[in-house]
Order: sequence, then structure tokens, then C-alpha cells
Amino acid sequence: MKLTFWGAAKTVTGSMHQLTVDGKCYLLDCGQYQGRRKEAEERNKNFPFPCREISAVMLSHAHIDHSGNLPLLVKNGFHGPIYASAGTADLCRPMLADSASIQEKDAAFLNKRYLRRKSLNVGAEAGDHMVEPLYTVENAEATYPLFRPVPLHAPTAIAPGIRYQSFEAGHMLGSTCMLLDLESQGRKTRLGFTGDLGRPGLPIIRDPEPLSAADYLIMESTYGDRVHEPIQSVREKLAHIVNRTYQRGGKIIVPAFAVGRTQQLVLMLHQLINAKEIPSFPIFVDSPLAVNVTEVFRKHPELFNREAQEFLTNHEDPFGFSRLTYIRDVEQSKALNDLHGPFMIISASGMCEAGRVLHHLKNNVGDHRNTVLITGYQAENTLGRKIEEQHAEVPIFGDPMPLRAEVQKLDALSGHADREEMLTWMKPIAGGLKKVFLVHGEPDQQVAFRAAIRERYGLEVIIPERGRSFEL
Repeated sequence: MKLTFWGAAKTVTGSMHQLTVDGKCYLLDCGQYQGRRKEAEERNKNFPFPCREISAVMLSHAHIDHSGNLPLLVKNGFHGPIYASAGTADLCRPMLADSASIQEKDAAFLNKRYLRRKSLNVGAEAGDHMVEPLYTVENAEATYPLFRPVPLHAPTAIAPGIRYQSFEAGHMLGSTCMLLDLESQGRKTRLGFTGDLGRPGLPIIRDPEPLSAADYLIMESTYGDRVHEPIQSVREKLAHIVNRTYQRGGKIIVPAFAVGRTQQLVLMLHQLINAKEIPSFPIFVDSPLAVNVTEVFRKHPELFNREAQEFLTNHEDPFGFSRLTYIRDVEQSKALNDLHGPFMIISASGMCEAGRVLHHLKNNVGDHRNTVLITGYQAENTLGRKIEEQHAEVPIFGDPMPLRAEVQKLDALSGHADREEMLTWMKPIAGGLKKVFLVHGEPDQQVAFRAAIRERYGLEVIIPERGRSFEL
């Protein structure tokens, strides 16, 4: 039995871990790597193994950095089952379709620019050439029939010698931690995988569940070096940001992940307006993906926590109210540029790397009356990180833009557990663990979290390099 780390190794994105049992290969997640464009393209395009030799995929959740390379896996010959929760399987349909559409549009834009430069006999830029999308909408559609929804806690035989069981991860709708019972040549072992571990008390979704005892644990470490503000502080801080920007007539631009963060913000704004803690002002969710994903949320109320369930009990839609407008049409999106504040735009992508939020940022970051509200983790080298760090100028569509807008963060709303929350979650199984492998974190966070685990539980903790293998 062998475990090889191909993604989210000493970095936050591109989750992908290969498990080999009795000569058969399986993947835990198959996510897109996000970062510098050329590096991301190269890493995402070239799998380090023959795709047709993968027997099955076990998917922790639907975020693109965990699921986003599934269509390319299928395009390259994978035809096995993809095991996931029902919520994750349903979310992957709009998310993978949206990802494919972005790939196609990006390729069309780059090819159009290349042909225009060629026709004008303009000197070629380094790397200038015709490009193909990483995958297409057709490839994404070929992925959907491979999903095998599995209920939480239901032990499921994947193959002889491998059994899968999932638990609530509390990170987003349908997110799971997983436990794998492995057997090879009479040897048995149990491997746990956190996927992305959420925080107790997040809006809408249920709290993370502990795993049963395990021998080895693959654990995320995104916030392994810090402690978040209490969840309870989010509502007060959000109200303060809204009221301050409203009073100066500004706009609030919120780059938010279309899945999870957008729905949580909408619910909290609904609560604040109902309680008259903020004005009843216009709020626009400008993301076709967020609109489609919200419909999936409505389909799965069984995954809601008690707070979100109360809206349903009172015959209210937690994701809809009179001052909220969902926007699909691109012309409606463009029309927002001509509106005067105060109002709020919630738009994807969460790290400001693609999507309509780029247009809203370009039109609004130069005005000191406006606010950019960061609500999630911003990976290295992304536009979102540059805004979060409040660079004097930020590059949007290749143009340097002065950043004069106020920048605020809601760290407490993060879907990732902090250091203390992860250590507390580990406690029930720490005594039986032989090794912990830290993934999904930047090196500084991982080193700090390794030290914390060693100090608290005295465990062997490994921070694997990409491509490194371990015998279990």
C-alpha cells in the first residue's frame, strides 16, 4: 500500500493524492492548481500518471481546487466511478460546466489576440501561440455520469481491499472527511483524509464531525499558524463595514466564492436587514455560477444547520429577500457600472482570478468611497492576495490600477478551521495515529502547524514534497 502526493503539497491548491493498493491506483481528489498562469497551465495539463490506470476517485468536496481537473482526467481516458456525497455530486455539475466554459472563453480570447497580432505583423510575445482549452463543456458533461453519490457514514466497498466511509467536514455544502479501510496481503491499515476541514458555527452548514480511529491522517493546514476571530464577531463587523460605506455613498465589492461563501453572506445580510442593523439597500449577486449553485443549496435543506432550517420553518427563503437581485445576464452585469452607490455586489471568483468580479474591481478600486471586502483565503500570487496586502497598484486585465478603495477582511467567515480548531478536531484520534501528513497549506503555515501537533500530541508529522511516496 503506497500513498503519493501530487497536489496541494506545500501549496494550498490542486488537491490530488494517489493511493495504490495491490497494484491498483485510486485518487483522493482531482483538483486544479491555481497560481501563476504558466505554472498552473503546465501542472494542470500534465498528469503524472496514466489517467486510464486510475480505478476510482474519492472526492472530498466540490471546490475547483479539489474537483476541477476531473473533466481532464476523463478526457485523458479515466472511466471509473467518482465517489462523493450527494451534495458534492450535485454541485459539481454547475461548477465543472462553469470551469469548462471559462477554459473555452480564455482560449478563444488568447487565440483572437494571437491572430490579430499575427495579421498586423506585430512581433510575437514570448510563448505566443494558438492554445486549446484545458477541457471543454463536452468533457465536463462526460464526467457527470461517473458520479456515485454515497450517504454519510455508509461503509462502501470500492474494490477488494478498499472500503470508503465519509463524515461531515463542515467546510461547504456536501463537504466530507473520509476514512479508508485498506487491506493488502493480510495487512490492514486505516487512512483518514480531512479534505478541507471547516469551523464549528459557520452559517448554513453543519459542524465538522470527528473521524473514527485511524493509523494515518492526511490533514489540511491552510490556517495552521493562526487563530481566527470568533464566528460571533462576523455579524457585528459586517454590519459596521456596510454602515460605514453606506454613509459615504460608496459601493461594496465582495469577491466571494460562488459556492458556500456567497450563500453564507446572503443569509447573514438577510438577518441583518431583518434586524434593522443595516439599511435595506440594494444587493446584487452577479455570478451565473452562484445563481446555479444557490439552486443546489435549495435542493439540499437536509444539509443545513439549525439556524438555516429556521428560515424554512418560518416559510422564508434564506437565500432570497426583497432587496436582493441575482444576475445571470452579462448586459445586466455591465449595467451595474452605471449605477450610483450605495449598494453591494457579490461576485466570483473568490481569489479575483477570473469572472465578472474583475470588471467590478477595475471600475471601483480607484474610488476612496468604495470598499473591497475580502471574505476568504487568498492564495499566493493571486490578485486577491495583492488587494488583501493593499498594494498601491494592482494588475487587473494586465493594467496597473491604483488601489484607493478601503480594503476589509472577514477572516472569521473562513471555511477553513484555524490551528486550535484543527488540534481540537484531531484529539479523539490523535492517540492512535502513526503519522500525520500535512497538505493544503503554504510552507510557513505547515511548519508552524507541525510544531503545534508535535507539542500537543507528540506525533510524527510529515510535510510531503510533490511526487513523494510513502509506504503504509
